[in-house]
Order: sequence, then structure tokens, then C-alpha cells
Amino acid sequence: MPYLTQLADVARRTGHPVVEVPGWRTRGHGPQPEVRGIVCHHTAGPRAGGDYPSLRVVRDGRPGLGGPLSQFGIGRSGRIYVIAAGRCWHNAPSTSPLHTNSCSIGIEAENCGSQPWPRAQLDAYWTLAAELCREFGLPVARVKAHREVNRLKPDPAGIDMNDFRAAVAVLLTGPSPAPRATWTEEIVRDLPLLRPGAKGYDVKTVRANLFARGGLAPGRYGGQLGLKAWLESTEYDDELAVDVAAFQREQGLDDDAIVGPATWPALLRVS
Repeated sequence: MPYLTQLADVARRTGHPVVEVPGWRTRGHGPQPEVRGIVCHHTAGPRAGGDYPSLRVVRDGRPGLGGPLSQFGIGRSGRIYVIAAGRCWHNAPSTSPLHTNSCSIGIEAENCGSQPWPRAQLDAYWTLAAELCREFGLPVARVKAHREVNRLKPDPAGIDMNDFRAAVAVLLTGPSPAPRATWTEEIVRDLPLLRPGAKGYDVKTVRANLFARGGLAPGRYGGQLGLKAWLESTEYDDELAVDVAAFQREQGLDDDAIVGPATWPALLRVS
């Protein structure tokens, strides 16, 4: 089996908002040879910091363990992040031959390890697991907690996996939800892709929302007159690119200074 480039389509079948993290289709430690199991994790990331502050770590790795660390992420809002289509370092050493890195898919849900799980996030977790079972012909018993297939791990904390699998089983008794655009996708669908050099009123929208999100240092633009001129500018210049990239880093997004489907929702706070 090559890279799993159908994963975004599988995620969209859940009906939850989906973010395709740039580069996901070719990201991985080589191809994913097969899918025989699903491993559920929590990120052990920060208690606060937005929807999915652990994205950069899951995508790029941490000291001593290179990324990607999981094919999927699930934010606190129930948004699903498609991070990699290839093999990920999410479960080793595995106590189950059905859940090694070479034959399983990992889902890293945002949680510090002691927080309550929001219902929207749990619903996305259950539904994504169900759609993955559907896609790869897996029985519900193949959905395992990290702690069930790795004696060294405690995650996902606070989730009873028997209840989790029961919820997945109920979802599998009905038809797969019809793919549909989420309300977030509908809002940003017609917004343009903006990069340095662009011009127009959409650039002013970016500037205004950066200012509203607190993304500008006080006094940086020469007082009130300078700030007004900065906000009124319709040119995407290098100065704006620096601010957009800083905002993206704060949100756990690629800091490529391109305002597109992943950045617009964070700027507009529609996710």
C-alpha cells in the first residue's frame, strides 16, 4: 500500500471540519505498507493555546524522535487535522503485531492528559475511528488506546476504551455520513489565497484581523497615524508577511505567510 492519500476524504466523511496540513500527502517515514489497526493518543500538549497547539510537534517531531508522529490530529473544537499519509512514529515498541508503526494509523487528540474531553472532540474522535474502520475493513476491536498496545504509555487519559469502542460500533451500524462542506469551509470557500505581492481589499481584511487578534506590537508602526496607514494599505508587503508568519506560528500552522484555507479560519475566528 502506498501513501494513504485518501485520508482527507475519509476525514471529511465524518462531517467535522477538516484541515489538510500543507505537505501531508507526501509526509511520512516512507509509505504506509498496510493498515491493520488504529491507535488513539492524547498529545500531552499545553493546557491552553488554541485548538491544536501540538500541531508543530506532531508534524515535525521532538528531540530524539522525528516527525511525523501521527497521521491525524483532533483539535479541541472537533476539527480534524490531516498531517501525514505515510508511516508515522506513533507506537513503539508495540505489544500488538496489529498496531506497529508499519501497520497502524495514529490519531493524536489535543489534551494535556488531565483535561475534560469536550463533546465535539469526542464525537470527532469516535466518528473518525468509525470511518477509518469502514475505509480499511477493520473490526471495532482493532481500535486501541496507546496504553493498550504499549505498556509504557498512559494515553488517552480519561477515556474508557470499552465505551469508546461501543460508540464506534453504533456509528458503524448506520450508513456513512454524506460528505458535506462544513460551515467553516463554506465561509472561507470564496476567500482568495493571498501571498506576498497580492493587492486588494482582502489584504485589508487580513490586516484588520491581525490587529484585532492582538498580533501587532504597540507603537510598532509609528503611533496612531502610522497604524492607520498600515491598516488602510491594500498591499501584501514584506512587513505584513512577517506578521502573518508570526500569527501562523502562534496558531500551530505552517509559517509560510500564505493566507489560505488553514489560516483564514484562525484569522476570522470562524472555526
